Amino acid sequence: MTNIGYWDLITSNKKFRRLWSASVISMLGEWFNTIALFLLIFKYTDSEFLLGLLFTVRMLCFALLQPISGLLADRMNRKHIMVWSNVLQMFLALGFLAVDGPEDIPWMLGLSGVMMLLHGAYVTAERAALPNIVSKEELATANALDAASWSTALCLGAMLGGIVVEYFGTDAAFIIDACTFLLAAILLAPLKIPQTFDKEISGPLLTTAFSNIRKGWTRIAEEARLLRIVFAKASWNIAGGGLAGVFLVVAGSNVDGFGVALGFGLFFFARGIGTGTGPILARKFLTDQEKWPLLIGMLVMISGFFYFFVGYTLGMNVWLTIFLVMLAHSASGANWVLSTILTQMWVEDEIRGRVFSIDMLIMSLTFSLSSACAGYILEKGILTLQQGFQLFALVMIASGLVFTLWKPTPMILKT
Repeated sequence: MTNIGYWDLITSNKKFRRLWSASVISMLGEWFNTIALFLLIFKYTDSEFLLGLLFTVRMLCFALLQPISGLLADRMNRKHIMVWSNVLQMFLALGFLAVDGPEDIPWMLGLSGVMMLLHGAYVTAERAALPNIVSKEELATANALDAASWSTALCLGAMLGGIVVEYFGTDAAFIIDACTFLLAAILLAPLKIPQTFDKEISGPLLTTAFSNIRKGWTRIAEEARLLRIVFAKASWNIAGGGLAGVFLVVAGSNVDGFGVALGFGLFFFARGIGTGTGPILARKFLTDQEKWPLLIGMLVMISGFFYFFVGYTLGMNVWLTIFLVMLAHSASGANWVLSTILTQMWVEDEIRGRVFSIDMLIMSLTFSLSSACAGYILEKGILTLQQGFQLFALVMIASGLVFTLWKPTPMILKT
């Protein structure tokens, strides 16, 4: 991986600087939104199941149109997709101001899902566009910075969002979220992103969608290493959805000495620190790309190992719990960035959007399943919070082991 500095990349590449800034700003607001939604669910329902359902709805909607999002990212101007995604989410974020009781929770969940659908289109277009505005030598640094920035936005957004919600209420968080989407759209508007279009994509969008999406699946299936790597993120999320999306939130709501919103922010701050340092450490120390597929599976197992001990420390020492969460997400952050870089390097520009959409589809479906199961388990009292952490951590370790040992063979699909 290249040794180009983060600051050098930001200052020397104007296009990347705009794309990166817009992404950080919109992500920052998204975490204000998320913390506020957590509090509304606990305020009006006190239901762990609905908390898990929130993540399930969000990730299912993220997944729902991923194949179409990937096709659009290869067929349409990727900048336009990103700009309009931010503009529409700005108006939707203001819709949460109308939530005023438990009867509003169903449509609140649905509105949050629609926002994630648009976010999915944004993420797919951004991932596909990144290699077109940075050089091959800058790609590793750009991805590490992108992942670290997501984590920084998580840290600051979750913590500041917790403070804002605790002292100023949920409405203030939703207004701030809307403003960040507007600012991100303004930053992206002047950006010119080179793009190679697939000349074989033609005809009406809906009637040709299936055949064009299938090309993405075919591209993955015909190359064994790519077939394996698109399951890298899912190998963590099959247990990570429950761990980070449900159990960690419930644990945050029960931190002694903190309000509920601040407790959410505290644990998500720890998660952000971990996912931020992981990509930076991976860029510095994991320099042999030939070993990355093996390391990706091992990183999943390491993350599960630390989450297993999170269960032991609950209610004992909050700072030790926070430290373990940071270590667990350091490994998950490295998993994310290494698998993303490999996909960007291996896949051609004209089909990269469809390949990334399938990557995101598999990841979000596993996250949805995991978070739904975790919420149901807690709601029905099948397991205690501590037992839930430990069981899902063991599932994560097993998933990482399977990924490490898996040696897929290429498949030939008829197009």
